[in-house]
Amino acid sequence: MSREIIPEYFDQRTVNTMAKGVNKVILLGRLGGEPESRQAGSTTVSNYTVATSEKFKNQQGEWQERTEWHRVVAWGRLAEICKEYLHKGSQVYLEGRLQTRSWEKEGVKQYTTEVVITEMQMLDGKPSGQGYNEGPSQGYERQQNSAPAFSTPPSGPLLEDEKDDLPF
Repeated sequence: MSREIIPEYFDQRTVNTMAKGVNKVILLGRLGGEPESRQAGSTTVSNYTVATSEKFKNQQGEWQERTEWHRVVAWGRLAEICKEYLHKGSQVYLEGRLQTRSWEKEGVKQYTTEVVITEMQMLDGKPSGQGYNEGPSQGYERQQNSAPAFSTPPSGPLLEDEKDDLPF
C-alpha cells in the first residue's frame, strides 16, 4: 500500500494487520440433530448442524422469526467431546472459522460452506440420566489454540461485602 493513501490515524502496523483479513465465526444456537462422528486417519471428526434464530418486525409491524442453519465441523479431542456430550436440542456457544469445500458429483461441481470450530461452550445444565461430571458447563478448545476458554462472568446482584472489593 502506498503511504499517501493511508489515512493519518492508521499506523503502518495497523494497516498490515488489516490486510491479513479476519475469518471468525461466533454462533449461539441449538443442535439440529445428534453429532455424527467418524475417524479420518487417526483423528476424530464430528459433524452436526446448529440453528440460530432472530426475531424482527416486518413492514406490517408483525413479529417474524427467521432461522438459519449452520453446518459445523469439529476435529480431534473437541470432536470427541461434541460426540459424547452434545445432543439434539443442546444449546452451545461456538467459535471458529468459515471454510468452503468442493467436490464433483456426476460431473457437477458441488460446494458447501462449514464452520470449523476451535472452541465450544455447552450452555445447558446436566441433562437427567447423563453420566458426565457434576458442576457447571465446561468450555473446551483445541489444544493448538492458545486463547483462553470462553467463560461467563457471574450474574446477579453484588453483596455489600463484594462492593468494597471493586477498584472504583
